[in-house]
Amino acid sequence: MKVFRNNKKECALDHWNAIETQPISTLTALFENSADRVERFSHEQSGIYFDFSKTHLDSALLENFQQLAADKGLSEQIEALMNGVAINISEGRAAEHTAERGIGAETSVENAGLLRNRMLGLIEAIEASAFGDIEHIIHLGIGGSALGPELLLEALKLGDEKYQTAIISNIDGCALEPVLERFDAHKTLLVIASKSFTTAETFLNARSVTDWMTEQGVVDPFGKIIALTAMPDKAVEWGVDENRVLPFSDTVGGRYSLWSSIGFSVALTLGIDVFDDLLAGAAEMDRHFKDTSFDRNIPVIAAFCDQYYSQVRNCETRAVFAYDERLKLLPDYLQQLEMESNGKSVTADGKPLDRHSSPIVWGGVGTDAQHAVFQLLHQGTHLVPVEFLAVIEPGHSLASEHHHGLLLNCFAQGAALMTGKKSDDPNRNYPGNRPSVTLLLDDLDGKTLGALIAFYEHRTFANAVLLGINPYDQFGVELGKEMANALLAGDGNQMDSSTETLKNRAFPA
Repeated sequence: MKVFRNNKKECALDHWNAIETQPISTLTALFENSADRVERFSHEQSGIYFDFSKTHLDSALLENFQQLAADKGLSEQIEALMNGVAINISEGRAAEHTAERGIGAETSVENAGLLRNRMLGLIEAIEASAFGDIEHIIHLGIGGSALGPELLLEALKLGDEKYQTAIISNIDGCALEPVLERFDAHKTLLVIASKSFTTAETFLNARSVTDWMTEQGVVDPFGKIIALTAMPDKAVEWGVDENRVLPFSDTVGGRYSLWSSIGFSVALTLGIDVFDDLLAGAAEMDRHFKDTSFDRNIPVIAAFCDQYYSQVRNCETRAVFAYDERLKLLPDYLQQLEMESNGKSVTADGKPLDRHSSPIVWGGVGTDAQHAVFQLLHQGTHLVPVEFLAVIEPGHSLASEHHHGLLLNCFAQGAALMTGKKSDDPNRNYPGNRPSVTLLLDDLDGKTLGALIAFYEHRTFANAVLLGINPYDQFGVELGKEMANALLAGDGNQMDSSTETLKNRAFPA
């Protein structure tokens, strides 16, 4: 497999200097000096309206960032990503989540289609009662094997689904036990999602579920297990029948895997048509990212904003607030996507990173967050870029006042952050000039949500290229696992005195 190398001449320092030394106008001044600012800095794609006008981007910054992107080889790296080149150079493989959506190397797209058909066949078998009477699904995974499916189920469920589906990731028995108490073991399908099929937390939960099934009188618990993995041989070795193993390519990273067989529980619960819409929406965003110039390329413009606030304004965090209860898990999903991808301290070639890496992503749900954290956003000393998401079409049938008030609160918060309010009383003074971006979705359906998630994926990639890092490895996740395994093994190796004291206090001899 061809490995990507960026051979572009490095002129990025000059463009960083231009970006960092450009005079900073206030947000209100930017609006006063440009009557068409909203039109120039807003874009629409796949049923989503992206408003970047309340950021400090202007024409000069946009031009300098485009030059920086050119010097960093962003166009070439997008092409390499989409064509299945091994851009994950530390692990020597491609990052082919777009192939799951039909865009990528021809053989990879074909293989993804074949594996999707295999998943469809298994869904049809379940629907035809090949596994008996199934009403409940327990989906076990962690990280990308759980966050993506859980987000999709929460966002797209209608309440009349044929199956009750529980996504369990935490090793804490308080997460699993209530599910076992309310589910019928004889009508439960166990789905084990693990790319490596070695994830310790997932398999401890799996053993607890199979033990529960046995205790409840299920004759063959392993006959009701579906495995989702990039290592099918390991699943078969563990005891899953090969006909109930749904593989996916090892070039699909865990936090990018919801498009693959990891989305099986979503396709089964919500229907294959919804899953197809999800893929179609993501593919639309893929084509936009691949084919659109940087001055109108939505994920790239978002990355320009991210880099401006992180590098120039030294913002260490970015807040995401969904003004829609259905998207309440989006901040959790983005935390893994962005911080696991771009939380690095070295460049792709192993040199120390001389800039801030990924900001800390956090957030919540409006209007709840307004009564919790917005005090800091409006009057605190931290500058926090804010991202608002809202949906025009409500997801409920209650009186229109509910949704009308929700949307107006969302729009008002962005306006208040920007304009502020002057007062002679310092306690009631709101400085304003605080940036925000608003994403306004026409509706929340499979297609729009697919496009939204793909937008965030490509934004993450564009940020990585601008920083010169590899977003597709995650070695930092491994150290804590190694030390936990050492503690579990009790091999006699002493850790620091604090850790040993904690262990001995929790587990006295």
